[in-house]
Amino acid sequence: METNKTDSVSHEDVIARVRARLNGKPMVFIGLMGAGKSCIGRMAAKVLDLPFVDADREIEEAAGCSIGDIFRLYGEEAFRDGEERVIHRLLDDGQLVLATGGGAFIRPATRSLILEKGVSVWLRADLDLLLQRTAGRSHRPLLNSGDPRQIMAGLIEQRYPVYAQADIIFDCDDSSQEETLNAVLNTIAQSVPQPRSHAEHRNSPR
Repeated sequence: METNKTDSVSHEDVIARVRARLNGKPMVFIGLMGAGKSCIGRMAAKVLDLPFVDADREIEEAAGCSIGDIFRLYGEEAFRDGEERVIHRLLDDGQLVLATGGGAFIRPATRSLILEKGVSVWLRADLDLLLQRTAGRSHRPLLNSGDPRQIMAGLIEQRYPVYAQADIIFDCDDSSQEETLNAVLNTIAQSVPQPRSHAEHRNSPR
C-alpha cells in the first residue's frame, strides 16, 4: 500500500494522475467513524467530476429506516448483509467516489469486492482526533453502548490491521478540509497499483 507523500506538481497534473491511477475504477474511502470519509469523499468527487455516494445513506434508503434502527431491530449481522449487497451494487454501477461505513471493509466478502473492483483509500486517524470529531453525535450505534474512548480504542485495535490492506493509506491530522483533500489527492496521484491475488483476498484476517 502507499502512504502520504508530497510533491510539487500543478493541481491539474495531480487530477490527471489521480484519474490515471483510478483507471476507471471507483474510489472507495474506508476507515473508522470520524475519519472524514464522507466529507473528503464528497469534495474529491466534486474535483474529479464524479458522482459521490455514501453507502450508509444508500443502506438507509434501501431499508426504509436508519442504521440505528437496523442495528436495534435486526442486529449487526443483518446490517452487514444489507451493506454487502448495497456496496456490490454500487461498485458495479460505474465510476464514482464511495464512502463506506467503518465496518464494511472488515467483512471478508465486502473487503474482497472493494479490493477487486475499486481503489481503496484508508483515512487513518488517531484516537483523540476520532473522539474529537464524533463527540456529541448520537447517530453512531457502536459508540452509544458504553464509554466512547474505550469502544473506539477497541475498534482501532481490531480494525486497523485489516484496514492496512487498503491500496492507499493517508494519515489524517487536524488540517483543514481543503488541505486534507489536496494531500489525499497528492497521495493517490503518486501511488502505484499493487498486484493482488484472489487467494490474498479470501485469506485476509477478519
